[in-house]
Amino acid sequence: MTTSWNGIPVSNPILLILQLHSTRMESDTLNKIVYSRNVVEFVAVASEFCRVVESSAQYYAPALVDLTRKLLPLLYFKASLLPEVNPVADDPLEKYVTELDYMVLLQKWTEILGEHDTFYEVFDPDIQFGSETVTASVSENILDIYQDLKDFVMAYSLGNEEVMNDSLAECRSHFVEFWGQRLVNVLRALHQLTFSGFTREGEMRPVKPNAPEENSSGWVHHFFGPDNE
Repeated sequence: MTTSWNGIPVSNPILLILQLHSTRMESDTLNKIVYSRNVVEFVAVASEFCRVVESSAQYYAPALVDLTRKLLPLLYFKASLLPEVNPVADDPLEKYVTELDYMVLLQKWTEILGEHDTFYEVFDPDIQFGSETVTASVSENILDIYQDLKDFVMAYSLGNEEVMNDSLAECRSHFVEFWGQRLVNVLRALHQLTFSGFTREGEMRPVKPNAPEENSSGWVHHFFGPDNE
């Protein structure tokens, strides 16, 4: 007797059963990974970070700096707990943040921070043993982190477990190689701004009619809102 599996003839029924069982096991494994507690909590924090970046114009500048400063350590901690996974699909992941999206948000952040957007970079892998002074942009660092996280959150929201797994693999890899370093670098600058008087004397931005609390994605803003001191 000859049967088929995924259109491929299979002459041994036992082999067919083993192949089907292997497929189910792979699906179960992906399910356990992408819906695990550490991953789901990371998705929640990443989503809140993206929301804050996108709604920057709704905050006073000092409140935006303070909220971002409080979110970044939590984001780093949750990213550090992500499991190491391997991609399972052959197709590359779709990208959702366009160059225009990036530049529009970058301009908003640059305008909000003004002269406070620039800071001295103390760790640059290319010149760490040299004496050259390097300046960096708070806005660019924030948007570099946002770009990776937004692509991840959008891919994850599709509900396709293979896509979710591969987006998780890519996001974790980029955290190790790229945006994790961006995060710790810009956190130092935000810490300096917060405790140098910027939150008390910095330029104030008018708040739009829809307050951030009304658009918040939930528990993160409840604990880390600018008024919860």
